[in-house]
Amino acid sequence: MNLNQLVDHLPCYVSIQDRNLNLLYVNAKFIRDFGDGAGKKCHVVYKCSPEICPNCPVQKTFEDRRSHLTEENVTLAGGGVSQVLIQTAPIIDKNGVVTAVIELATNITQLKKDRKELVTLGQSIALLSHGIKNILEGLQGGAYVVDEGFRDNDIEMAHKGWNIVNKNIFEITDVVQNILYSSKDRPLKYERVSPGQLAKDSLALFRDKAASLNVELKPQINDTISEARLDIASIRRMLNNLIWNALEACFNDGQKKKHTVTVKTDMLDDDYFIFEVADNGIGMDDDTLRNIYEEFFSTKGSSGTGLGLAVVEKVVNRHGGKIEVTSAPGEGTRFTIIFKIK
Repeated sequence: MNLNQLVDHLPCYVSIQDRNLNLLYVNAKFIRDFGDGAGKKCHVVYKCSPEICPNCPVQKTFEDRRSHLTEENVTLAGGGVSQVLIQTAPIIDKNGVVTAVIELATNITQLKKDRKELVTLGQSIALLSHGIKNILEGLQGGAYVVDEGFRDNDIEMAHKGWNIVNKNIFEITDVVQNILYSSKDRPLKYERVSPGQLAKDSLALFRDKAASLNVELKPQINDTISEARLDIASIRRMLNNLIWNALEACFNDGQKKKHTVTVKTDMLDDDYFIFEVADNGIGMDDDTLRNIYEEFFSTKGSSGTGLGLAVVEKVVNRHGGKIEVTSAPGEGTRFTIIFKIK
């Protein structure tokens, strides 16, 4: 194997450039990803730009005869963008003059992606752990109140403690179910089902919870909607998340004396039907609305995990549906989910 063959087998892009940044030589890997750039300027090939890159490492090497290291985004011949780690080294003649610069560029796109995912995973675990810890502390607090009530033969206190325990059991069940749904893409199991009945099932699940939060649940169910092909478990999770979010939005709003959550099913037109969950709770501003479907983004501080609406979006997308949301601070929020009758 000669020197050229050896350089062609290197797992990085190798080029040699003159003082005017013309590519004098490129190896086989460079040609595969950028085309044969020999004779062209480096920044034209790498960036499709007539402008020299700011802080160009090749120019610096010509100036100080030292090696330089930098990271750059480059455009591949196919139009994709990659991140590369670039290192330069001078080629010096017998008189000590830099006649050319050799540049090694290593594609680190996947490495950067893996690093970002690891950082995100660590942050996610921390957020989930904190949220679950708060729920467990709530369970301990409620159990303590129950014990005190029994010890003092105070049934009213015991009942109050049990309400706290019950609330936190509900919350940790909801968190675990959302984690399971968001972490695994199980195949959807489509069945013919009445959208109105699914909404009624979720309303029944939350009736006592709404009463304990002093929130009125108002059903507006159109029972004449034709049966639709839906994954029942996914749609129930979607509705449960939307209703629970709406109840919490009302509970956290101290400005109004009366709070309501309306759950609606109806036809949108001949081909589409809707699920709609609306509340008159605290509402959201535009900045919040832009981020609500991001995993682990929460408006509830340490009491939220940020999975609920991310799961809602996932369910809707997998069913080929559409989400519309309107909200304003102090006025409440309305989620409209649109599905096709099929």
